[in-house]
Amino acid sequence: MCGIIGYTGGRPAVPLIIEGLRRLEYRGYDSAGTAYVQDGELQVVRAEGKLIELDTKLAALDTSRARAGIGHTRWATHGVPVERNAHPHIDQDGTIALVHNGIIENYQELKDELTAAGHTFRTETDTEVIAHLIGAVLNSCIVEGVPEEDCMIQALSRALARAEGAYALAVINLAEPDVIYGARHSSPLVMGVSDEENFLASDIPAFLPYTRNVVYLNDGELVRLTKNSWTVYDCATAKKIERTPQRIEWDIQAAQKGGYKHFMLKEIFEQPMVVTNCLTGRLSPDHKHVTLPELEEMPVPERLHIIACGTSFHAGLWAMYLMENWAKIPTSVEIASEYRYRDTILGEGDQVLVISQSGETADTLACLRKVKEQGAKVIGLCNVVGSSIARESDTVIYTQAGPEISVASTKAMCSQLVVLTLMALFWGRRKNLLTEMAETECLDTLKRIPEHLETALPEMRETARALARQYSGARSFLFLGRGSCYPLALEGALKLKEISYIHAEGYAAGEMKHGPIALIDPDFPTFALALADDLFPKVQSNLQEVQARNGKIIALTQDGMDLTVDSVWKIPHAWGPLDVFFALPALQLFAYEVADYLGKDVDQPRNLAKSVTVE
Repeated sequence: MCGIIGYTGGRPAVPLIIEGLRRLEYRGYDSAGTAYVQDGELQVVRAEGKLIELDTKLAALDTSRARAGIGHTRWATHGVPVERNAHPHIDQDGTIALVHNGIIENYQELKDELTAAGHTFRTETDTEVIAHLIGAVLNSCIVEGVPEEDCMIQALSRALARAEGAYALAVINLAEPDVIYGARHSSPLVMGVSDEENFLASDIPAFLPYTRNVVYLNDGELVRLTKNSWTVYDCATAKKIERTPQRIEWDIQAAQKGGYKHFMLKEIFEQPMVVTNCLTGRLSPDHKHVTLPELEEMPVPERLHIIACGTSFHAGLWAMYLMENWAKIPTSVEIASEYRYRDTILGEGDQVLVISQSGETADTLACLRKVKEQGAKVIGLCNVVGSSIARESDTVIYTQAGPEISVASTKAMCSQLVVLTLMALFWGRRKNLLTEMAETECLDTLKRIPEHLETALPEMRETARALARQYSGARSFLFLGRGSCYPLALEGALKLKEISYIHAEGYAAGEMKHGPIALIDPDFPTFALALADDLFPKVQSNLQEVQARNGKIIALTQDGMDLTVDSVWKIPHAWGPLDVFFALPALQLFAYEVADYLGKDVDQPRNLAKSVTVE
């Protein structure tokens, strides 16, 4: 959940490191720090709070002669978020500094062993334990007479063989002031490479202004970088591995706000483009059929198990209705953090679909590995090329949403819904369950959605802004939906609570009388999804129950629906379940406008991080 960057090259390192951390701050932001070697001394500068606090400290220092260094922005897992626990951490001798993303599960055992050997620890973190362990092993390598150029690789290999858990590390050594080392196991780490300078980072945007040539490190790999060379090693054997860089075509402007007040608002308004990008290359030349080469070689699943977390779980739950309706595939949707610890049963023809924006979600990745051990075929649905889920799945479909910076996911879910729609159509046609007319009508609607959504979004925002001012004083909210709108109710509640800090619950509307109706009063508003579908009369009845108890109601609905409630919000019609592409941004905009009106930090809500790469 942390952001890592390392740099080695011909330019002053510290300004580049801080610039890279600024683009990684979405990964964690309770403290930050940097380490570099200058004038023969290892310098470590850390600060509690957001990156501006570190900036302020560095402004008083001369860092201009350092040509290599590492940096870190933190989301706490061990130790409270104060300066002493901020990264980088140093070893016992003060000659090695490292930054870490992940959790070392056996850190206490290692700490006890090192303490018995005379080591003194200054922090409460698992990361400091790894720094001490690497330093101790490095000293042993030197005593053994390991050649100087091999010492650090051997030390990392031997030390990390003892570490249990997840880690992405960037390390510097006082003895090699212009060299950066890295290691990865179950946490993302990628190199940005060029002829004259090289980078190591948690994510590509950190170095994108300087190079588009990247090398994704795999689990169990080490790397050594100088300003004009890089070498990858197998962590277990310390032997060299041949790797070839990939070219990334992202534009750095994709990671900037583009005139919007917040990244979240920008990303909501990017959804028309996202739908277009998701459809690109996935329709037949006559645009009458879905083409998904990624699934061509796999049979249609006899039963589909969708596994995900958070917003991706809600996308999977929405897709269940399409898979069962259009493709007649029995579908279960599981929360990854629960599924990984269950004694699960998979049938011979079952397939597993794992969904993750980052492709690095720890619980989802653990489930992927679990079901593969059981022999199941796994389809990965993610946004990041080369991510762990992309590499470890039997086949992967990319959502093509582009980088998403705001912690609260918006356009990523939109892209997932498009691809899941295409998958349901694809399997339905392969089973001869969909008429050509139905598939064509669905695809024609999907193709028109970008234009219609782009037109509708400004007015939707104005409505959301007005409602936000009316309802921002609420202490709690109830979101209701039926059928395929039930997952949207869950997502609407999640968005509101995570960025406005207003308590919100999403419920299947038919379950209201089984408990939640006891909460209804004039100060507890209900946000209902009351779209023009077969279940509208049922939702209408539920809302009458709310009104009978003097509850206030916002109804997200469409023209022609007979509703008399406190606040009616009408969105455009679309064919079948594709109303979702208007309902979803409406929910997102409502949460955004409430949070913004209340003065919350929309892009970086408290206690949250973008990529959940630890359990």
